[in-house]
Amino acid sequence: MELVDIGINLSHDSYAADRDAVIQRAAAHGVVQMVITGASLESTQHAIDLTRSAPTQFRATAGVHPHHSRELDASALATLARLAEDPCVAAVGECGLDYFRDFSPRDLQRRAFAAQLEVAARLRKPVFLHERAAHADFMAILRDYWPRLRGGVAHCFTAGAAELEACLAIGLHIGITGWICDERRGTHLLPLLTHIPRGRLMIETDGPYLLPRDLQPKPASRRNEPMYLAHIAAVIAAARGETLVALAAHTTATARQFFGFAARTGSPTI
Repeated sequence: MELVDIGINLSHDSYAADRDAVIQRAAAHGVVQMVITGASLESTQHAIDLTRSAPTQFRATAGVHPHHSRELDASALATLARLAEDPCVAAVGECGLDYFRDFSPRDLQRRAFAAQLEVAARLRKPVFLHERAAHADFMAILRDYWPRLRGGVAHCFTAGAAELEACLAIGLHIGITGWICDERRGTHLLPLLTHIPRGRLMIETDGPYLLPRDLQPKPASRRNEPMYLAHIAAVIAAARGETLVALAAHTTATARQFFGFAARTGSPTI
């Protein structure tokens, strides 16, 4: 059984001391390929550097998270566009809107989102998307660019049935994380999982965030990491009425096609 983690912040400082061991543990638990998220210029560069070290095992995204939208001035956008041209970069993002935290003003979020969609359209690369509490504006902006984009994935989908229907209707893939393992806020997602067709579903940890709350025994650290993707996959499979092997097969095939992975990596090289 082989798994692909389509959203891992592997350049995060929390992995600095043991990144090699994190990668080895992931492989031991079936996670043979990962998409390293770029959420700022710095993390995008780091994601590219990591991907260059093991290009069959990793792919990178290049983007500025909506939390950092205020930082995406003309100079930063030019730098991001240059980084996104790198062959290691499989998608533009993490980009989108976040009205839940509002760490950047909403007008700047919308401007940064549109600017990154324009980069993706020009480069003919798909988009890796973030949306929280901003569905109407998110979809309105995305629809303007969608005919020129090469697809996209709603990363860490946490919304409801209406939002899922809208995302699927426009043609988005859906990324599901360990949010579904959170009894406080994720159980509404479980019945929705059967509505996501094969070929549109992908799985992710979003580590170091969103450690599954139902892990037993509970880890000593609250840091999430790719080795827990198999646990998330098992929860998804049960909710969909599929075997874990079947779920792994179709989500891995979808991720490899979407992000341009080779079919097999072999042993980790880092």
